[in-house]
Amino acid sequence: MDYKKIFKNRELRLKLINLLRFIPAEPYLKLVYRIKAGKKLNLKNPITFCDKQNWLKLNEIHPEYTQLVDKIGVREYIKKVLGEEYLFPIYGSWEHFDEIDFDVLPDKFVLKCNHDSGSVKVITDKSTIDKDELKKFFEDRLKLNPYVFGREYPYKNVKPCIMAEKFMTPDDEDDIRDYKFFCFDGKPEIMFIATDRSTDVKFDFFDMDFNHLDIVNIHEQAGVEIQKPQMFDEMKEVVAKLSKGMKFVRIDLYEISGKIYFGEFTFFHGGGFWPMYPEKWEQKLGNLIDIS
Repeated sequence: MDYKKIFKNRELRLKLINLLRFIPAEPYLKLVYRIKAGKKLNLKNPITFCDKQNWLKLNEIHPEYTQLVDKIGVREYIKKVLGEEYLFPIYGSWEHFDEIDFDVLPDKFVLKCNHDSGSVKVITDKSTIDKDELKKFFEDRLKLNPYVFGREYPYKNVKPCIMAEKFMTPDDEDDIRDYKFFCFDGKPEIMFIATDRSTDVKFDFFDMDFNHLDIVNIHEQAGVEIQKPQMFDEMKEVVAKLSKGMKFVRIDLYEISGKIYFGEFTFFHGGGFWPMYPEKWEQKLGNLIDIS
């Protein structure tokens, strides 16, 4: 059986995960990593980036991280640490799709779930939406708990809901870019930029001097020159402040019209299942996570 093809097919992936959901965390993580990465996961003597991320799942439990991965709950934390000006304005949040009053929402907005990654719909013309289709999309995702797949404990107790954010894009672009910083106890070391999000996503990695790196991870590189964000230096200061005391966290930011906006905390990049290539980067990033 070609398990890699199964993991690329969402419906088959969910069926497989459902079958495996009662397996204890450690053997489950080893099995899924072997299927996805084609390698053994070393949890007894973790060395690589993926090894150590999965080791952290089992050995570093921080209940406060649940608030930080909740896209609603984290807003209070960001207000306290950075200020409300770093947050996208929101129009409301609802536990059920039928509670949403579309009449009071503007013509353009973004709908997303607060408890997972990828449950996002960008609405650019409210009059054209298919509410039945949209309802099925969000009701399906409200039922899912990301913890079941990746055993990422911060997500286990997040109460799922739908939220509506203000639609915002840079002045000169149609596609908003993510700036994703890999931070190790208050120190950002590398970051990547996600481009072409609406078509075929590309990931390009950079160091903290904005030198392009040879890393390939999850998606291929864009193959074109990418300009350094205007607020790059301030971004580094922001993520350093937010990540202090965390062995590893990926912090996503946006830059729009000369302002920085917070995206999300991700404590296990790619769920800890996607190795970096060339393999030297698995070693380098693994060395930065102190589990002594």
